[in-house]
Formats: sequence, structure tokens, C-alpha cells
Amino acid sequence: MPITAEFEYVKPRGMEEALHVFSLYKEKARALAGGTDLLVHLKEGLASPEVVVDLKGIDELGGLSFSGGALRIGALTTFAALIESAAVKKNFPVLWEAALTVASTGVRNRATVAGNICSAVPSADSAPALALYEAEVLVAGLKGGRRIPIGEWFTGPKRTARAPEELVTAVELKVPGKKHGGCYMKLSRYEGEDLAQGGIAALVLPDNTYRVAACALGPVPGRCPRTEAALNGGKLSPKVLEKAREALLAEIAPISDIRSSREYRLHMAQVMLERSLQNAVSRLFGKGPKYGTANIC
Repeated sequence: MPITAEFEYVKPRGMEEALHVFSLYKEKARALAGGTDLLVHLKEGLASPEVVVDLKGIDELGGLSFSGGALRIGALTTFAALIESAAVKKNFPVLWEAALTVASTGVRNRATVAGNICSAVPSADSAPALALYEAEVLVAGLKGGRRIPIGEWFTGPKRTARAPEELVTAVELKVPGKKHGGCYMKLSRYEGEDLAQGGIAALVLPDNTYRVAACALGPVPGRCPRTEAALNGGKLSPKVLEKAREALLAEIAPISDIRSSREYRLHMAQVMLERSLQNAVSRLFGKGPKYGTANIC
């Protein structure tokens, strides 16, 4: 399908030039990084920008670095780069595992982590893992930069806390203070390129502190505080798991659509929660399935 929309195309040579364009056009400007969402939206008439701003020539937006226990994911960093990073696999295994479930190899070679959260679809695979690691989104504008906690980033389906004149520059996250085990469990119609019908990510620390996050089970992806409260301080027992399942059902709000019914999502969310928690605890003690081998439910 060809792109029939008319728009200006600019490729800034640096951040200041890019920010001037966004300051001028605001909502009428769209950023082009990987383009895996934008190009589809242009072809299908879902986007009608006045200007497309190609960011690929801005060196400041590239790079993936790990130092002092903190990971910096530049806005142009692809999911393929995450998967290839030994530092990500070792220190942020849940994010590494989630990256493996994103679409297909071809898409992962183009799609960026920043683009995934900027699209802000409820099914964003990277969002639960970023929530578990309490990531911050770095944005910049002509008036300066700011950090937005990932828990405040998603404001609604396809909406974020980024102002129209701002540009995401990076995503940063820190290793949990202690050794941890985790798991991202994705409900998918088939193994391969598919959006999540539901996703649950779990992380456990040695002191029986749990973090749980979800995607595609409500209007925005993110942490599940009621479920965490039901789990924290205890070991996984049938009674604790039952309380956690009840808490999860009280704080998710899945819909019925062409891909799945609400009832099926509610049922499978409980299955994914239990499996992801069990895998996370097993991995904490060096047991259980290897990361990346049990992430499709």
C-alpha cells in the first residue's frame, strides 16, 4: 500500500534543530525513528502530520550504555540492540525477555524502545518490564529537559505525558538493589509476530518483595499495586497465590475485541500471573526455565 499523504520531510543535523521543528509544529509534527508504527499509520490514513522529522541522523539520540548500575537506552536504540546486549541480559533479564517477544526479527531490527512507549498502545511489550525496573523517560524541549517516571508516562490509550513540543531522548533504569528473578509472560495467538492479548511481568527480590506489571489488560500498561500488596512479605503458597489472583482481577480491566474476549483475558491473566511468579522465584535461585524460553503462554 503506497503512502498518499502529503507532508514535509526534514532530517535535522542536531537536537537543537529538531526541537525547533517540534516547537513550531507541535501536534502536527511526527518523529521518525524506526518507523514501524508511523509508516503503517501513514499508509492507512491514521496519521496526517504536516511534517515528518527524521531523527536517525542525531548522534545524541543513539547508544546503549550501562554504567554504575544504570542502563541508558538512547531514543534510537532498537529491540535487536537490547537482545544483543550482554549487559541487558545479565542485569535486566525481564526487559531482555520481553524484547524477544516484540513482533518479528525484521521489526525488532527497526523498532525502537522509545517508539514503543511513545506509541502508548495498551499492549506495548516493553512497558511491563520498564515498569518493574522503575524506568524514567527523559524528554527535552527548547526550555530544557525533564524526567518522567514510567508510572506517570502513560496517560491513556495512545497518550503520554510528553508535551507536543518535546522529544524523547532516552530511557533510563537502574538495577534493583538486590539480586532478583523475573519473568515476562505473553499471551499470544501464535508464536511469532503478534500483539499481546495480555501480558504479565513479575520480579521477585530475596526478601520476598514482589513487583508485578501488566499490558493489554487495561487502558494503560503498568504496575499492579494491589497484586503486589497481596504477595509482599510471603512465600508463594497456594493461599498467597489465590489472594494475588483475586487482587489482580480487581485491578485489571480487559476488553473484548477481534483478538480475544474479556472473559478469556481475565482467565488467562490469572494463569500468566501464577506462571510468571513461579518462574521468577525459580530463577531467583538459579533454577527454572532459562530466560527467553518460557515467555509465550
